Amino acid sequence: MQDNNSYINIDRYIDRLITESTPDLPIWNIESIRQGKKPHWNYIDGCMITSLLQMNQITGDKKYFDFAERFIDYYVSGDGSILGYNVDKYNLDDLNEGRVLFELYRRTGKEKYRLAIENQKKQLDGQPRTNTGNFWHKLIYPNQIWLDGIYMAQVFSTLYSKEYGGGDYSDMLSQIENVNKYMQDESSGLYYHGLDCSKSIFWADSASGLSKNFWLRSIGWFTVALIDIIEIVDNEEVRSRLEKIFADLINSIAKFRDSSGLYWQVVDQPGREGNYLETSGSSMIAYAMLKGARLGVIDAEYALLGKSTFDGICDRYLTVSEGGELNLGGICLVAGLGPENNRRRDGSYEYYISEPIVENDAKGVAPFVLCYTEILRTRG
Repeated sequence: MQDNNSYINIDRYIDRLITESTPDLPIWNIESIRQGKKPHWNYIDGCMITSLLQMNQITGDKKYFDFAERFIDYYVSGDGSILGYNVDKYNLDDLNEGRVLFELYRRTGKEKYRLAIENQKKQLDGQPRTNTGNFWHKLIYPNQIWLDGIYMAQVFSTLYSKEYGGGDYSDMLSQIENVNKYMQDESSGLYYHGLDCSKSIFWADSASGLSKNFWLRSIGWFTVALIDIIEIVDNEEVRSRLEKIFADLINSIAKFRDSSGLYWQVVDQPGREGNYLETSGSSMIAYAMLKGARLGVIDAEYALLGKSTFDGICDRYLTVSEGGELNLGGICLVAGLGPENNRRRDGSYEYYISEPIVENDAKGVAPFVLCYTEILRTRG
């Protein structure tokens, strides 16, 4: 999938996703479709809209921005209230979609976007914290830090700090450095999916509080969060400290890259029965490598690794149906840890390989599209 025609096919694939989607029923939100959820503010749609705004920036094609604005307009009322969003859940996932509000407000001047930003900032202000000072991942996950949460909350937090908070990045930096301190495995350089600071939940190690394994997409979320935040911050000291963490992680994860260019669902156990090369996390790592190299944070050679991962995903998982439609497969639908009443989600190897593998879910599609925007940058 490395020639010009293949990249044209990707454009056609993105067009189908937006043409066949409406704000109340986006075809990329497989979780909501399967569970019959009503339209609501969520991180999955946020990822996709983020990628479409990037497509608009890179290509200049207004259709991507127009779709993104129509989509968000459906959810944000004139007073800044947001359909299907509840501050009192204190769910970090629900902050991710808020990152697009900053660009929409800047480009349209619609006050309702500014009000919605403040609405979501109230959640940050009240979010419960662990004894390390990090946000609880959700109210239903007390005392727990998940790698996912850095992406979900800290990009929004950084944008707010830059635009309206006087450039105070101290809390964001502290939370990321705590993740680096407490959740990184010294021998491999990889990061565990979760940490229970109370060391009491069933999936946590009784001594460290850490979960059992290295789940690819959680590491992917953290990696993307780091490079997106690095791009945003305008404080050289903060940026330098983040760059060190990012470069170390990229160097570590690259050692687990498969010959296909992809990475394994359980990162450090290649070829083990049931393990598989997974699209969403691989796309995230590739995007981070491409963007990190472009920003000069990591060596240029990583851009080549990132592109080979992108091409590997295209070769393996971007397929054409009998009807001629493109589909992106190899996407883990969802994975989590707990809560107490869901002991199947125990962080074991067996658990991570047991979750459904799907096509066209935005947790895979959006980072794939973001990766594609970085490829387009290199092609001029």
